[in-house]
Amino acid sequence: MVESLVDQDLGSSEAGFHPHTSHWGVFSARMTGDRLEVRPHPGDPDPNEILQNFPAALRHRARIAQPMVRKGWLENGPGPDSRRGRDEFVPVSWETALDLLGKELLRIRDGAGPGAIFGGSYGWSSAGRFHHAQSQIHRFLNVACGGYVRSVTSYSSGSSQVLIPHIIGDHEGLTKRNVSWEQIAEHTEIVVAFGGMALKNAMVAGGSVSQHVERPAMQRAAARGCNFVLVSPLRSDLPEEAMAEWVSCTPGSDTALMMAIVHTLVVEGKHDRAFLERYTSGWPVFERYLLGETDGQPKDAAWAAPLTGVSAGDIVALAAKLAGKRSLIVVSHSLQRAEHGEQPVWMGMVLAAALGQIGLPGGGYAYALGAIAYYGRRYNAVPIPTLSQGRNGISDFIPVARIADMLLNPGDSYRFNGETRQYPEIKLVYWAGGNPFHHHQDLNRLRKAFARLDTLVVHELAWTATARHADIVLPCTMTLEREDIGANSNDPLLVPMHPVARPYGQARDDYAIFADLAERLGAREAFTEGRTVRQWLEHLYGQTQAGLAEKGLPAPDFNEFWEGNGLLMPQKPDDGGYLRAFRNDPDANPLPTPSGKLQIYSETIASFGEADCPGHPTWLGPVYAPTEATPFVLISNQPKTRLHSQLDFGGHSIASKHRGREVATMHPEDAEMRGISQGDIIRLSNERGACLASAALSDSIRRGVVQLATGAWYDPQDPKEEMPLCVHGNPNVLTRDIGTSALAQGCTGQLTNIQVERFEGNLPEIRAFDPPV
Repeated sequence: MVESLVDQDLGSSEAGFHPHTSHWGVFSARMTGDRLEVRPHPGDPDPNEILQNFPAALRHRARIAQPMVRKGWLENGPGPDSRRGRDEFVPVSWETALDLLGKELLRIRDGAGPGAIFGGSYGWSSAGRFHHAQSQIHRFLNVACGGYVRSVTSYSSGSSQVLIPHIIGDHEGLTKRNVSWEQIAEHTEIVVAFGGMALKNAMVAGGSVSQHVERPAMQRAAARGCNFVLVSPLRSDLPEEAMAEWVSCTPGSDTALMMAIVHTLVVEGKHDRAFLERYTSGWPVFERYLLGETDGQPKDAAWAAPLTGVSAGDIVALAAKLAGKRSLIVVSHSLQRAEHGEQPVWMGMVLAAALGQIGLPGGGYAYALGAIAYYGRRYNAVPIPTLSQGRNGISDFIPVARIADMLLNPGDSYRFNGETRQYPEIKLVYWAGGNPFHHHQDLNRLRKAFARLDTLVVHELAWTATARHADIVLPCTMTLEREDIGANSNDPLLVPMHPVARPYGQARDDYAIFADLAERLGAREAFTEGRTVRQWLEHLYGQTQAGLAEKGLPAPDFNEFWEGNGLLMPQKPDDGGYLRAFRNDPDANPLPTPSGKLQIYSETIASFGEADCPGHPTWLGPVYAPTEATPFVLISNQPKTRLHSQLDFGGHSIASKHRGREVATMHPEDAEMRGISQGDIIRLSNERGACLASAALSDSIRRGVVQLATGAWYDPQDPKEEMPLCVHGNPNVLTRDIGTSALAQGCTGQLTNIQVERFEGNLPEIRAFDPPV
């Protein structure tokens, strides 16, 4: 049934509260004078505290008040310039800014062509289905410029998105319509989570989420007797409610550990031979490698013990726990955000296949479960509102994490998914929705790459490092300052997002900016289709309304929806998706792979001839072995108090810092050897750069490992230096800007090697949130 939530208390019935939503959850908000109040959805069993970043962020000094143009670009015109990121800005009117930008877009479009424009947007800008920056910028570039060079895959799952279609089939089906939290709570006997299922990750979701169900589901499963095993250097990668056994392993060694478990199952005759024969392709090839027949090295527990830091006895015992149980193998996004990241994803599938559990309720392989809040849920039975991006007239693209390579090496060749491709020559980068100085690696290299451009344009609500490197900065509204519709294909609640506050300064919606800019390029009517924002919302809502009517369900008109607090949409059965159908009848429901089965050995991948990604899961050696210069492994994972770098200046994020700096966690014994105490400021460094952080000591982290979350805004002490010290704690001054392999070219930002020492100098001032001169 579809029901209106008008009669349900969503916290918006009190005077002045309005319904809204975000990537962090559904909420309601009101302004009382200059004070913003935010209340989470009362039906959410585990509300997200990141919502509390809004009040302090709404009118923070870091907000951008009016259009700005970099002084050097204004004086000298477009062209490469090493002053990006350290130049002054000149305030201009909207008319001047749009005239300048329109002229520059025409110069590129009609000169070098739209293939010289890179449309940079990484999403996550707004939960709204209309004011979705990625859709807005891509629609504008397609309609007004004839297209753009795009990016494919993602920083979160760049490796798996390329690999999984070769070996399992549908990436989205594997993550979104497979094993659900409901199934785990009811059926699963043992979960082995390689890389964990940290609740901080599952607290966010693209679009919207009305209920955070992960914590109560784990609690229910554990109370029923389900055994959770966490394989990670960080104990915090599973919550206390899971009552998990912690297997502390060496970072980057998960593939070896999985191989040793499978080896144990095979030599003890506890693997599911019938499943491997019926549902997989290539097992005999891999088995020969596993047993050491092809390379002389059996991948047994004794072999894996020194690589993983887990004793051979514990590995054998873990294999015994899995055998014959309704087991679930989880491999986190984090494991494939590292060199050779394809291997643990592939090997996790092989382990689940050897156990014969794939396709069973609560069993099998749940890649990335817990990585984001819309994984492990039911799928909506009607479409959610979606803005058309139009047709891109440019076919060229790059893997998303290769942007610096593209800008530094135009014309150079690279390998991707079995093809040899060439980097295009980009003159202009247009960025709206995203902050590459958060999600990209080796920021000093990225600074050099951006210096090569003719023009960098950024829509931004605050002075991120990306905005500081731009030539034209256009201030855009925050979600609370505009109206929209919030929705997610894996959450049943459609939310009318009412504006709560007036726009900051001269900030405008992306849509208004692009509409005025399209007019200067002769494409206003094509871009807007003659619709106002409200008319677009009515039009997009019509997609869901039609879907409801088609099913014979109540389909309120737009005004009824808009005046209410939300609309519940029907959802599809929790049927296990395509993997359940494949298990039930593999002949009638083959997988979309070359064999129609799970590809333990892939002839396609083998034919590519990539040494760093052979035709079956392979142990490719320890990448992160300590050296005298860099004896620690840095884990650069997702933050708990913000989404990526969003609203780092918000109250909840600021409260998590110490002495204004991001907190880095290390083991007390490692700290003692270096004279480091709780709360000390430490310097993390390697050959790529250095940053400061505040030390937190904990025995819930493996020795030899340091954890520093991503998302602290890049704050160089002296931006004129080639490798300036980041005084705020951005770990991407340290991470490597290389691909996971020639197959996927995914991001490798999760792990790197560093040195750590107590910082003894005068503590530099933090200026990350201060507007530039």
